[in-house]
Amino acid sequence: MTVLVPDELQPTLDLLSAITPFVSVAGQIDQQRALARWLEEWIRHHLAGVSVLPVDQQYHQDAPPLVHMRIDRQAAKTLVLYNMYDVMPAEENGWQLPPFTGGVGVWPDVGAVYIARGAENNKGPLAGMLMAVKSLCASDQLNVNLEIILEGEEETGSGQLRRYLAQVPSPIAPAEAVFFPSLCEYGGGEPRVYLGFSGLSGGRLQVNGGHWGGPAAAIHASNANWIANPVWRLVDALYAIAPAKESGVIARQPIDQAANSLLTTLAAQFSIEQELCFRRSEQLAVSGDTLSCLQQLINGAVVNISAIRSDPLEALGVIPHSASAEFALRVPPGIDGEAILADIRQTLAQPQFAGVNLLLDDSYPGHRFSRQSAGVEALLASYRQQQARPQIWPWAPGCAPAYAFAAIAPAFLIGGLGHGGNAHGINEFVTLHGLMRFQHSIVDWIRLFSDETALAAAN
Repeated sequence: MTVLVPDELQPTLDLLSAITPFVSVAGQIDQQRALARWLEEWIRHHLAGVSVLPVDQQYHQDAPPLVHMRIDRQAAKTLVLYNMYDVMPAEENGWQLPPFTGGVGVWPDVGAVYIARGAENNKGPLAGMLMAVKSLCASDQLNVNLEIILEGEEETGSGQLRRYLAQVPSPIAPAEAVFFPSLCEYGGGEPRVYLGFSGLSGGRLQVNGGHWGGPAAAIHASNANWIANPVWRLVDALYAIAPAKESGVIARQPIDQAANSLLTTLAAQFSIEQELCFRRSEQLAVSGDTLSCLQQLINGAVVNISAIRSDPLEALGVIPHSASAEFALRVPPGIDGEAILADIRQTLAQPQFAGVNLLLDDSYPGHRFSRQSAGVEALLASYRQQQARPQIWPWAPGCAPAYAFAAIAPAFLIGGLGHGGNAHGINEFVTLHGLMRFQHSIVDWIRLFSDETALAAAN
């Protein structure tokens, strides 16, 4: 079926189609470098008045490069636009179109869609963000200084970005707000505004055969009665860290009055049934009314296990010589993630867990900011301009490196209209209507952020 793309949207779709084929996943450093260079050249060519800020020696490192640009309008306000060009891996099996080729299709339930890895998270929003800035520059309506910073490690902890921002003096100018444009009409529902983000610690538990027992190489399973299996030791360690009956939740905190007030308002308009449909699940792991479920969603530190492996893999009839579990510890603002990691290490130091090692790839804390922070009202007003009713959350159950920007700006906002889905999954998509809606909302947000008179009129 031929899909008619609105003329207004075609340049954005062309940009998204150009960056989709870069396999910018963790471990593909050549592809990540190539995409970073491509984006830098595109920005240099298409955005008026932009200057490139060099990031020393980054092309000689193993980390994906940062792209840092500045548009100085000598304006009273400065805004940081942050985004990411890395995506999750994808195999072609099950996809309607090859994930790193992408293309337009039509689905009965949502209409015209662009399908590709990164369409929702976050190449689609990146393309829309850049085109929004281009349209403001072209119409001479950009009345704010912009710092644009793009990273290629958001999915793996943002280590390069966090080290860059930690420099003294900061390479990014002080700003009123940091904005992370994303598709926030999750499942096509009301758009969300998060006033903070959870922290993230990612890594793995590794068990190797050795002095504690377990073979140094895979052996026949007939020895299982008297030779220890590393997989069983791994399972025992996982249960000691986070009992399965709690689905990985290892700490909770009380919800304070300010957060509970926001959640009470949110609960009155929030549908658990719609959320389950969007999350492709049939029931929650918690119980209670809507308010109680929302409280439990955001107030717990949780260990998520994404993969358990043995070596050799899929070898029947053997005792493997090693086993590992990939984990992510998500910690809301207010809970000390470092203290939780220390407790985990203390647990693993017990004699019965000899041979179990905690290997941490990266870690950063959660961060929260106020409802009155700069940029929040402008974001809410940009939603209302397209007749959307925003949902305000105290903080997100998801993670973002908001804390790393805390010394630069008082607020780190993720926002934008638009409907996408299947992030990290098969047939990731953004609707064409949603992509155009997203781009309009970014233009509106930047305008309202820079113009107090327009913001007052919008409210």
